[in-house]
Amino acid sequence: MGHRVLVVDDDPVVSDVVRRYLEQDDFRVSLESDGPAALRAVETQPPDLIVLDLMLGGIDGLEVCRRLRQDRPHLPIIMLTALGEESDRVLGLQIGADDYVTKPFSPRELVLRVRSVLRRSAPEPAGGKLADGELVADTGKRAAELGGKLLQLTVREFDLLEFFLRHPAKAWSREQLLQKVWGWDFGDQSTVTVHVRRLREKIEADPAHPVRLLTVWGVGYRYEPHA
Repeated sequence: MGHRVLVVDDDPVVSDVVRRYLEQDDFRVSLESDGPAALRAVETQPPDLIVLDLMLGGIDGLEVCRRLRQDRPHLPIIMLTALGEESDRVLGLQIGADDYVTKPFSPRELVLRVRSVLRRSAPEPAGGKLADGELVADTGKRAAELGGKLLQLTVREFDLLEFFLRHPAKAWSREQLLQKVWGWDFGDQSTVTVHVRRLREKIEADPAHPVRLLTVWGVGYRYEPHA
């Protein structure tokens, strides 16, 4: 059976189109139209991924995302946002969404994004460990620890950490990170900025003065081994 995807959108036309395209690719799809129903659905029948519209009745998509991240940090979430809602999109990424698609969108593009996020979230059958002192990332389990404490990382945050641990002491531009980590040839580079900020909050003792994940002004970012 295919992965289970929960689509949350209060527009029945959008929901139906997304459902049909996902089912054509062998996904099992459930539909909900508001925030409270989405939260109940996750509890009763946990999906493998959520496609979540920001503009919902009852509880909006941002609040749904925030609540899910408290209890289910590893659950992949793709946001649907309107073209002019850049501030909401950035806020959604800050809260913990893994990816976003801007309306109006190509249903085929959305299916590809769903497959990409699910592929990255799946544990590898044979993985290894990447370590920098007390910071350890297990690529098989897709789990990371700092000082023996498990880090609550989203799919993209783990991807970003793994990439930096594999490529230390080298400066990468936001455009390069978007290509290497997200697999996008183009896109909003603020996505990278937001995820770097979130990752710093989890691996740095003082995120305002990082010692591992450094900003290279005029270029992008560099991971500096701490051990």
